[in-house]
Amino acid sequence: MSRMVRRFEVLLPLRLNDGTPVSDAAVADTLIEFEEQFGAVSCETQTIRGRWRSDGQSYRDDLIRVFVDVPDTAESRDYFIACKERLKARFQQLDIWVTTFLIEVL
Repeated sequence: MSRMVRRFEVLLPLRLNDGTPVSDAAVADTLIEFEEQFGAVSCETQTIRGRWRSDGQSYRDDLIRVFVDVPDTAESRDYFIACKERLKARFQQLDIWVTTFLIEVL
């Protein structure tokens, strides 16, 4: 029997916008927060490299992908909407990329 759940993926930066390395504690705190909230969290440790622009300024990112599979509820969505703002402050970012999609768990 399969079930449908919602996956939330968060790209966490490994460097601040000015190039300073992010503290290991900031990443660890985020992983612990997700585990405490949802009972599980997964993280890919390979570096995802990206480039983007904002207001004429070019930025380069080194990121890791963190994801959680949660019930497809309004509460889960509301949690990540609020969490995104906390993460922007924690990682001193203009934005944090959070994506979501339904998955079927077999």
